Amino acid sequence: MSALDRLGRHVLFSFDPEAAHGLSIKALRCGLPVGGRAPHDTRLQVRVAGLDFPNPLGMAAGYDKNAEVPDALLGLGFGFAEVGTVTPLAQSGNPKPRIFRLVEDDAVINRLGFNNEGHDAAERRLAARAGRPGIVGVNVGANKDSTDRVADYAIGVKRFARHASYLTVNISSPNTPGLRNMQAREQLAELLAAVVAARAETGLTVPIFLKIAPDLHEAELEDIAAVVTENTLEGVIVSNTTITRPSLSSRAHTGETGGLSGKPLFARSTAVLARMRKLLGPKRAIIGVGGVDSTETALEKIRAGADLVQLYTGMIYAGPSLPARIVRGMSDFAQREGLKSIAELRDSRLDQWAATPL
Repeated sequence: MSALDRLGRHVLFSFDPEAAHGLSIKALRCGLPVGGRAPHDTRLQVRVAGLDFPNPLGMAAGYDKNAEVPDALLGLGFGFAEVGTVTPLAQSGNPKPRIFRLVEDDAVINRLGFNNEGHDAAERRLAARAGRPGIVGVNVGANKDSTDRVADYAIGVKRFARHASYLTVNISSPNTPGLRNMQAREQLAELLAAVVAARAETGLTVPIFLKIAPDLHEAELEDIAAVVTENTLEGVIVSNTTITRPSLSSRAHTGETGGLSGKPLFARSTAVLARMRKLLGPKRAIIGVGGVDSTETALEKIRAGADLVQLYTGMIYAGPSLPARIVRGMSDFAQREGLKSIAELRDSRLDQWAATPL
């Protein structure tokens, strides 16, 4: 971590976590902070779901909920950025406080509850960036009080298909009551049939990914893989936050409800990722998320079966120069190992991770 990153962390950590998040968004809107340069290395380019990514590292959904700063994020060195989760109607989310730092663990617990400004605001901002380069995905969700959540997702697909490089169907947040139940086979089949039909109505071929929870058992993963394959989705994002509490060092906030993200999530999310790769086979795309905070953890996700990786919590603790540092590290690794493409690394530790107990 650079001295500037350490100073920025000290300043931001003096604020409540949600206030600090708002300040970081405002800083990016103003052209700050400067995160350093990521190399343009052709060995890091990957083609996934018909899209050409300049490097495999992305910003996960949850940071830029309202599509305010996707281009600024790309400027930090990310190969792609995912905005959202956006719901049809604006909603305030759960009562505050709802974000808690577990500093000793480089982790966060949140129970935000899809707080966002709604489709109108996000679409207006994304329409304004039309024609700009860069891969920007849109993560869509359902309103908490919706009477038809499947329809909410279909509306999101129709609304953002023309603005997004790809779309993510997020049914894995633990902070909207009953949402994770949509991962069950029958409900998931209904949902995915609806979103695929909604995409067909647009006449566009934007890829669709399904974001799943890390707290799934073997049979549930098998069901999800089967339904994804039946509905010809382009891929899966593994994973969202966890409701489990693995061994934690922090004393404060560990009893708070919500989803845990950051370093403690790495092992479980990577084991689930490898299992999903085994179930989906080699051709379906997988984005690995959970505990990525260094070049080595990013590379390990790829070894476990990921085509692309994302981070969020890691940048809270390591600062805005983290993405460029990770990408530089990937470039150095490719040079050191004589790789023609970083994709050569994929699945090289698939069996070991797939055998890791959940």
